[in-house]
Amino acid sequence: MSLAHFTLATRDAETTASFFTQVFGWRRLNVPGNTDVLAIWLDIGQDQQMHVLQIEGFEVSPFEREFGRHFAFFFPAAELPEIRDRLAAAGVAVIPPIRETPFERFFFQDPTGYMWEVIDRDHFVRE
Repeated sequence: MSLAHFTLATRDAETTASFFTQVFGWRRLNVPGNTDVLAIWLDIGQDQQMHVLQIEGFEVSPFEREFGRHFAFFFPAAELPEIRDRLAAAGVAVIPPIRETPFERFFFQDPTGYMWEVIDRDHFVRE
């Protein structure tokens, strides 16, 4: 089994998609013409995608946090400082983890309010 895609609802698809292309370098894909809302599809690697849908009046869950709902992604250790720098350039604060681990990881909230975790793939150990 592998991930095909996951979908993020947002009030502003363009801003949300642009944020992820800036921070993670995810590139845009063509979207089929049979989508009845503004949709932007992003290639997140290894034939996996994130679909960003503009939904009027959307509100993110109030449970976006480390011990709540969040999205976690592995990145090579060498990319973590670059991701931190791009987050800072976007005015997004890095949130330290509550739970200590033997590998580096950190959190942030995107402009929509979703919580994301970035994990050092090179030093990750299953706990």
